[in-house]
Amino acid sequence: MRSRGPIRSKVQEAVKLPAWRRHVLLFLLLAGMILLIGRALYLQSYNRSFYQKQGEARYTRSLTLFAHRGMIKDRNGEPLAISTPVESIWANPADANMNEQQKIKLAERLKIDVAEINRKLSNQDREFVFLKRRISPELANDVMALGIPGIYSQREYRRYYPEGEVTAHLVGFTGVDEKGQEGFELKYQNWLAGKSGSRHVLRDRAGHIVEDLEAAKMPQNGKDLVLSIDRKVQYLAFRELSKAVEQHHAQAGSAIVMDAKTGEILAMVNLPSYNPNNPTNIAGKSRNRALTDTFEPGSTMKPMAVAMGLESGKYRPETRLETSPGTYKIGPATIHDTHNYGTLTVAGVVQKSSNVGATKIALSLEPQFMWSMLNQMGFGTPTRIEFPGEVSGRLRSYKTWRPIEQATMSYGNGISVTLLQLARAYTVFANDGELRPVTLIKSKEIPVGQQVLSPENARSVRDMLETVVQPGGTAVKAQVMGYRVAGKTGTAHKPGVGGYQNKYISSFVGMAPASNPKLIVAVMIDEPSAGQYYGGAVAAPVFSAVMGATLRMMGVPQDAPNDNIVMPTSDSAEVKESM
Repeated sequence: MRSRGPIRSKVQEAVKLPAWRRHVLLFLLLAGMILLIGRALYLQSYNRSFYQKQGEARYTRSLTLFAHRGMIKDRNGEPLAISTPVESIWANPADANMNEQQKIKLAERLKIDVAEINRKLSNQDREFVFLKRRISPELANDVMALGIPGIYSQREYRRYYPEGEVTAHLVGFTGVDEKGQEGFELKYQNWLAGKSGSRHVLRDRAGHIVEDLEAAKMPQNGKDLVLSIDRKVQYLAFRELSKAVEQHHAQAGSAIVMDAKTGEILAMVNLPSYNPNNPTNIAGKSRNRALTDTFEPGSTMKPMAVAMGLESGKYRPETRLETSPGTYKIGPATIHDTHNYGTLTVAGVVQKSSNVGATKIALSLEPQFMWSMLNQMGFGTPTRIEFPGEVSGRLRSYKTWRPIEQATMSYGNGISVTLLQLARAYTVFANDGELRPVTLIKSKEIPVGQQVLSPENARSVRDMLETVVQPGGTAVKAQVMGYRVAGKTGTAHKPGVGGYQNKYISSFVGMAPASNPKLIVAVMIDEPSAGQYYGGAVAAPVFSAVMGATLRMMGVPQDAPNDNIVMPTSDSAEVKESM
């Protein structure tokens, strides 16, 4: 056998590579490794946060855990505003990849157009967009059952108002994000809303939660708010006010029912109203007129003028005043009564609603004394009931008063008030001279008031107010079966451009039982235009219906027999208040 040694040696010599090529190959391999290591270091350290955010944007979500908004309740725990769970459908446009058939099915379930879906998903830079908010949980389950990537559901709450327009001006309403827009929903936003929580999770491409990345921050639910309102009394007042506004073709109206001892508002209603469950086209309807609108109170101010006269020491209830011939001149101006009442006692001035008698009492007082008394009764200042939009009315400084202005204020012209201010002022007569603070929040104890009148003078005026609702007075239609009533009518021309217009404000403020007042009811009807406009004909019947039903509802003991209502005889002249 021949030896192959020399041949193999020659082949090896032939394929032997140059040393520089090996060095180049090793250098390239080493350079590649260095580049890979450098790139890894770059991604893991220097630019780590950017890529981490990109990854988290695709697979992690921070879910908002919405707090449950607190309820608004009436004084008996009945709900006036509650939050019910709903679902909202949202999408991540970058992840929401669906074909036309899926878009059609999604649009059908959400009851929106495919074009709207395309528009909302057109911006791929956004990571969150609502497709439909506040739908039922059942509908949300149907949507999620489609299994479309990038489409998610989110739990939210929707506000519901069981009493609708009856309590709208008090409770108000919330916007789409459950933020208060009006009323107590706005005033107590922070109290009711609570604080939302959050949950940081990892999701897969289908939107399913894979795991929690950190402990959830639980939401802090809002607190409940208990109002002084009684739902039943509120409805009663709203019903009777609605009847009067419709019957007299009035522009608007307000009514207040107040606990005379605690100052708690049991009912506060306004017309026109709106539905807070669907607050659309509410311009001019959303304001709480009993707090935000002022008017000249007319003859409902005469008890204040008489009270000031008694406090001055110049008058007693039996003091006689000459009102003949039914007119009284102050410079170029002439003040009128509707009749020539001749000689009246101070009590008779209230019963007959004499402008001349009230004027003579007012002009005998020092302007500063009169202003101070009116101010102590709450006129010209807010009641501090802490409700959005409350105004202070208008009581001008006594330093600017002319005699005619001092005179007209005694019968409610030249001074502007809110219905709440007027109702509150009558707590002076109901509580033996003590002005009580008012509140729309349920009280736990009787508040301390301010002594404005002597108990004797306050009781004297209350006795005078009883005569107003009896035959010979201006408000016989304010009588209530089984209860003694004390109150005062008001009828005033509405001021306008160029002077007073041929339009009226009709009002009545009263209390019962007169022997120991438990309730105060104030009614104001704006621009009655069906023929009648005197407070005794328009506002007094509303007072009677609301007061009577509320007293019986609350079980207040009667202080008069059931046959106590006495109407004037057919041949008696109607007593109309002076304006």
